[in-house]
Amino acid sequence: MIGVVGGGQLAMLLVEAGKKRDVDVVVQTAAQTDPAAKKTNQVILQDPTNPVGTKLLAEKSRFITFENEWVDIKSLLSLQNNGVSFVPKLQSIGPLINKITQRELLNSLDIPCPEWLPIPLTKSSEFELPADWGFPLMAKASKGGYDGKGTKIIKNLKQLQEFLAIKTEEQWMMEKWVSFDKELSIVSSRDSKGIVRSLPIVETYQSEQVCDWVLAPADINHDVDLMVRNIVSSLLAELDYVGVIAIEFFYGSEGLLVNEIAPRTHNSGHFSIDACSSSQFDQQICITSGMEVPIPEMLVDGALMANLLGLQNDYPLTLTQRLDDLRSIPGLNVYWYEKEEEKKGRKLGHVTYLLNNKDPLSRKKEALDILKTIRSIWPTS
Repeated sequence: MIGVVGGGQLAMLLVEAGKKRDVDVVVQTAAQTDPAAKKTNQVILQDPTNPVGTKLLAEKSRFITFENEWVDIKSLLSLQNNGVSFVPKLQSIGPLINKITQRELLNSLDIPCPEWLPIPLTKSSEFELPADWGFPLMAKASKGGYDGKGTKIIKNLKQLQEFLAIKTEEQWMMEKWVSFDKELSIVSSRDSKGIVRSLPIVETYQSEQVCDWVLAPADINHDVDLMVRNIVSSLLAELDYVGVIAIEFFYGSEGLLVNEIAPRTHNSGHFSIDACSSSQFDQQICITSGMEVPIPEMLVDGALMANLLGLQNDYPLTLTQRLDDLRSIPGLNVYWYEKEEEKKGRKLGHVTYLLNNKDPLSRKKEALDILKTIRSIWPTS
């Protein structure tokens, strides 16, 4: 049996992947109504950040993995020092749970990323931009940001001054604006023997700083593909990382730049459940449980993944109508997370569709055609 710290949709999909391998999964989560708790009989009803709950989780499982990177390393080190096996190890996750330490790691390895500066915790007026930085700028919280939260676009000097005047308990960083042609993502895994396996690189499309849809594989040349994979291998080796990891990139006139790193399964890898011989969740289950890890080969020419976000209360189609309409589309696979409440912008589910065109341009047109149908039923906002 393996344990998962967290009970959201990523943990839910890990539970379902475990069932296919006859691997029991116990989750640590705050409520019995959380997505993963509904899919397993083994639940530790404790907040995922509570080390007491993680200790109870360790008593029921041989190995423990994480749904997200909101991990208090210091509080869990005593468990690891007393024989609890975390996958990845806490030392491997440590530099990745904070966007500032992520950037410091990338800089130390000479891996390209956007230019950035830490903002003093007080956000004092002493903070100065480099002379060659213009507007807009991107501000990012060092911890806790997701789905557009923890980020802010700064459009002019007045907005910058207002932003710096706000007192927060969390440190932020400022990033020079990057002009790019594509946003790319790769989900990779590294097993205990140091073997790295990767899903196809995908192109991601955002709406209001939240992932809207994903196209697999990305239409990129061989050199870019090779550079992405080399960066992944270098990072995983440097961290002695065991488990699944996701890395997001900008690609354009400034070359290939690492945007963010997620030490876990990732939204951009959901297509793999239907399109690959081994999904990102299967990879994590196999690695965590010590099973032989298969190569995640693409089984089809391409795949589309689209997120289903919560809409306004006054949207004319009910939740049931939307789901029924989506499920009536031939070839569309609907994944519903069974969250208790529809809140605007909340990730409630996703859909995938397998593509049949070998040519990248034809494949993208096929994806856009089916996406138009999906969004006519379930828009982005």
